[in-house]
Amino acid sequence: MTDAARIDGRTDYDGEGLTEEQLAPTAYQQITRWVDAAVVRDQERGDVPEPLALSVATVDAGGAPDVRTVLMRFLDPRGPGFVTGLGSTKGVQIAGNPSIAASLTWPSMFRAIRFRGTAEQVGEAEVTAYFRQRPWGSRISAWASAQSQPAAGRAELEADYARYAARFPDHGDPGDVPVPEHWGGVRIVPERVEFWAGRRDRLHDRLLLTKVGSGDLADARAWSVQRLQP
Repeated sequence: MTDAARIDGRTDYDGEGLTEEQLAPTAYQQITRWVDAAVVRDQERGDVPEPLALSVATVDAGGAPDVRTVLMRFLDPRGPGFVTGLGSTKGVQIAGNPSIAASLTWPSMFRAIRFRGTAEQVGEAEVTAYFRQRPWGSRISAWASAQSQPAAGRAELEADYARYAARFPDHGDPGDVPVPEHWGGVRIVPERVEFWAGRRDRLHDRLLLTKVGSGDLADARAWSVQRLQP
């Protein structure tokens, strides 16, 4: 089989779909319903690896889009969020242009959620609370990595890790490793949220929620609902 033949392969999406009647009363309830279902399915079946994987698109100084995958580490009625080095490529791009888009995608469940909106920094207290939940090694890595900057080789990265590991030894206390100044969280404050549910014969369901009021994702009055063609 050639590469082209593999690319052209077809899978009929036998998903449950999503009708207007099935849509939760608020965007936040629908988001958490699908996120929770993906986490449980991965625990039970193992076919939803990294259910919190979030593809994030930003815009560079020249107006070109840039995308990468992170892990969703915050989710509340204000929107989903992630952590990053603030001097990383995405951190710099967000500082220059807060326009942002993201998606959660679960192929085995034939589901996806798309977000479009504005990026804002997560508060220091929230970032610290999350940081202290990370394993000690992951906290050390946040210090060791000058994210997105060139590295001479693997040895340089491992040497930096060892240096910070010696500076902040593991005593089993969440406060053993402070939050680096160059590290923080980003929240996506959505203006649009789309729920995509795959159906057979490509007649997929796409329900778009557009912000029309001042409320957050938990305020049904702040959002309009529209079905899009698949």
